[in-house]
Amino acid sequence: MSSPHPRTPPATSTRIGQGLLVFLIGLGIAIALWIGDPVRMLAWGEALAGGPWATAGLVVLMTLMLTFALPGTLMFWLIAPFHPPIVAVSLLLLGSLSGAWGAYRLSARLARKADRRSGDGPWLAKFLRRHSGLATQIALRVLPGFPHAMVNYAAGTLGLPVRWFMLAAAVGLAIKWSVYVMAVQGATDALKADEALQPHALLPLFVLAVLLLLGAALRYQIQRRFS
Repeated sequence: MSSPHPRTPPATSTRIGQGLLVFLIGLGIAIALWIGDPVRMLAWGEALAGGPWATAGLVVLMTLMLTFALPGTLMFWLIAPFHPPIVAVSLLLLGSLSGAWGAYRLSARLARKADRRSGDGPWLAKFLRRHSGLATQIALRVLPGFPHAMVNYAAGTLGLPVRWFMLAAAVGLAIKWSVYVMAVQGATDALKADEALQPHALLPLFVLAVLLLLGAALRYQIQRRFS
């Protein structure tokens, strides 16, 4: 009996995946360029805020972009200013956690045949190889300066326990998105009410500035040691 012919769907799936990746890269570049126009961005974001399907589309797009290590966090500017804080944080958490899980799975699959114990690799992967505890992963999520794509792919490549990876992402990103949303919405509301210099309006921005400084300092120290 002759052996059956090999199936073709895997090759087709590969071509579809490659096409999707090219599309997402192009889309990510276009969004990064287009988002430089704040007037257009705010106008579009305000128009989308009233449409549940459009909002869901932004969350899905954020998920796909983060899965393929594209700047999906740019969706923050199309979500945060136009929804109540709890809704905005929930939407951002849904998109970023789904993207983190997708990126973890994708990088783990790509690294399946690689030697995860090798000392070669990005500086963040070297750091996580030695310091991958829950508290450390949460800190990397909370402090700005550590691109989510690097954290996601480093964790997947190293095969860190997925339950702790997702827990750290949930806790850290919940804190981070809450601070970001409060800062943006507080500043927006203060400007509308001509209270931009009031303490209650400046506090979230001050907290965000402190996080930015701490994140930059920590990233510099880690990068200098593990590069």
